[in-house]
Amino acid sequence: MIKVGITHGDVNGIGYEIILKAFSDTRMTEFCIPIIYGSSKIAAYHRKALELPSLNISSIVKAEDAGINRVSMINCIGDEVKVELSRPTEVSNEAAFKALEVAAADLKRGAIDVLVTAPVSTSTATPPLPMPAEYLEKAFARDGKTSLPVLVSEDLRVALATGNIPFPEVLPKITKKNIVEKLEAFCLSLKQDFGIIRPRIAVLSLNPHTVAGGGIHGDEEVNIIMPAMREAEKHGVMSFGPYASDNFFGGRLYEKFDGVLAMYYDQGAAPFETLASEGGLCYTAGLSVVHTSPAHGAAYEIAGQNIASEDSLRQAVYVALDICRNRRLHKEATRNPLRKQYFDKGAGDESVDLTKEDDAATI
Repeated sequence: MIKVGITHGDVNGIGYEIILKAFSDTRMTEFCIPIIYGSSKIAAYHRKALELPSLNISSIVKAEDAGINRVSMINCIGDEVKVELSRPTEVSNEAAFKALEVAAADLKRGAIDVLVTAPVSTSTATPPLPMPAEYLEKAFARDGKTSLPVLVSEDLRVALATGNIPFPEVLPKITKKNIVEKLEAFCLSLKQDFGIIRPRIAVLSLNPHTVAGGGIHGDEEVNIIMPAMREAEKHGVMSFGPYASDNFFGGRLYEKFDGVLAMYYDQGAAPFETLASEGGLCYTAGLSVVHTSPAHGAAYEIAGQNIASEDSLRQAVYVALDICRNRRLHKEATRNPLRKQYFDKGAGDESVDLTKEDDAATI
């Protein structure tokens, strides 16, 4: 059974509401061992305020104590935390970050297998606190490279080349090097995380009304994006485009590809949220660990009204489980079948007896 850590997110938003709703379905514990990082007291407050059905949650001290067929809770937030529904506060920001710190530490030492984070907001923190993906990138990024946010639904995977940053900061990050790295990271993720053997990636243009040969509104496609696509192709990445975003999504061209690389956040997120409805989620590719989260935010405007949908959180759990299993299968399928001792002994020794058990190949 895969152990899934779930952080409670912003306690003034819809985090607890969607967590309690998702795991009130007892079938969830048939697929995994869920461990909530938060506060039993705050969970009880939300359940009572929203008039939700009772949910048995077992308090545990460490992740190793979690058992099957039950929901567990690690209390990592003090009882003095004040809940103020529908508004972010510095206290709620700090509570969300504390849960993330404890869960990330358990993830690092292997006490949990995957991490799902409920929605957060760091807008009122001083100094600003990192978002979960940013925090995890510093601890789990591969080879010092940046992570890659990927929006995921049943039929659509949209990676964001520049992430959720102010638009004036987008253009300086549209470089050949950055796009090559994003294409390679996306291709690897599609292979090992989603089980796609030869992924086809569509690349969106930066400028509007652009076709593969270039457009009249800018030359980034010709001078940066297309050369980056050719460079990535040398490393086994199959990419196509660049496509103008409006025609690409309006003409449903995304149905012909395994993934889409958007140049900036709104270019990919806006059509994704329209097409994915409430079941979309965000996956942080490029990490040595598995991290997912709902695609929506803390939704303060509806907090405490018992109208939030848990679909995105549930899908975030499901996808995290699938990716964890796919990674294990990919690792097994691509590992060197020859035992290291055979390779070392046979490298310069022609007298190795291949009939000996110790020197036999493991298939």
